[in-house]
Amino acid sequence: MTHVPAHVRPATLDHTRIDDLRIAAVRPLITPALLQEWLPLPEASATLVERSRAAIARLLHGHDDRLLVIVGPCSIHDHEQALEYARLLQAQAAALEGELLLVMRVYFEKPRTTVGWKGYINDPHLDGSFAINEGLERARQLLLDILALGLPVGTEFLDLLSPQFISDLVTWCAIGARTTESQSHRQLASGLSCPVGFKNGTDGGVQVAVDALQAAAAAHAFMGMTKMGLAAIFETRGNADCHIILRGGPQPNYSAADVAAACGRLRAAGLREQLMIDCSHANSRKQPQRQLEVGADVAAQISAGERRIMGLMIESHLHEGRQDIVPGQALRHGVSLTDACLGFEHTVPLLHELAVAVRQRRTRSGG
Repeated sequence: MTHVPAHVRPATLDHTRIDDLRIAAVRPLITPALLQEWLPLPEASATLVERSRAAIARLLHGHDDRLLVIVGPCSIHDHEQALEYARLLQAQAAALEGELLLVMRVYFEKPRTTVGWKGYINDPHLDGSFAINEGLERARQLLLDILALGLPVGTEFLDLLSPQFISDLVTWCAIGARTTESQSHRQLASGLSCPVGFKNGTDGGVQVAVDALQAAAAAHAFMGMTKMGLAAIFETRGNADCHIILRGGPQPNYSAADVAAACGRLRAAGLREQLMIDCSHANSRKQPQRQLEVGADVAAQISAGERRIMGLMIESHLHEGRQDIVPGQALRHGVSLTDACLGFEHTVPLLHELAVAVRQRRTRSGG
């Protein structure tokens, strides 16, 4: 860069008339490296993450006939209640490990159609104080505590910077219906170290998810933030451990005909014919008990020998239903703040029904 003497430089320009006009405040953000130093990953938990990711990869590539089940609250809002759920789920994971690979759904970021609570990282105190640094610390600590129980975790990456703070702890992640078409999220997926599921679009379109698989498998270069908090250009190798998730749209899309149609699109694109079914969201029309109907239908397909369904998602909490945040009013224990969830007492029979279906599929195939 050519040096310009101070006496010939123009005066410092005032950009306050045109820049940051709608920014109310700028606050410091902790760096991922510092948070990881404060809350390091123990060796035993690192081994769990490594082995569970490898297990999902084997499943995706046809070397494991178990069913991957991502199950847990729609969103996390309380540390102790999340751990209470994790302990219950871990017991089921151990009992059903021969048929099901259970991963706890631990979602910290929630996309909002208009406005609302954006999740545990964004607003951990549930009061609009937006203590994001504390939210990141709480989120990482919770993941560490769940891993210490021997249970792998899955989440959705909505914000493009948050993975740097917690992705080393995550076995599987989703890219949601609103962001599957986002180039930035496809690039992110291409560099993630874990398997990734792309949901179909909110309009029910499956092609955007199929396109996302192709994009995520390719190499990309994009701008991002390093763990030291510095801006950098990342070059990725591509992620071959991705799959689509059918979550419904204007109509549910979990039937045998829907599975066949989606696999037809995958086949046309030269991709593996496999997918996951989301029992919640549009497939259940956000009615928690209908997740049982979806799960029963999928279990019947698996029992009949369907091998292209490699996994399910279930929104489940300690207790059924949902609730709103009302200032001055105590929250009900173990009830979702976002989408209505299935209660754990109804989740367990569904998990066992799915395990039976896997065993029956093995009998049909002589496995």
